[in-house]
Amino acid sequence: MDVGEALGLHSALQWLSDMQLDNVDFETDSKLTVDAFRSSRSDLSEFGCIITSCRILFHNLFSNSRVEFVRRQANGVAHTLAREATRSASPATYYDIPACIETLIINEML
Repeated sequence: MDVGEALGLHSALQWLSDMQLDNVDFETDSKLTVDAFRSSRSDLSEFGCIITSCRILFHNLFSNSRVEFVRRQANGVAHTLAREATRSASPATYYDIPACIETLIINEML
């Protein structure tokens, strides 16, 4: 589970760097992932190696961005999108807001 959360952060960092975006706030409901990302400790486990790679990507490619912990209850959009993704047979890239989260996003903007 922890490795999956770290891989999710790594994928998001890689994807947004490929799109040449900056000023991005990365949010996850994995406190362990955020704490490890912010820590300067070395961890030679698979999880630690992924976090180290995340740190390198982040510090080299994002100048005005943050990695933040958000409680699952407060992050309905991410939770709904993650649940929807598990129902998909293959990866997808959305260029428009997916219908499953459109109302949630609009409500959060109000």
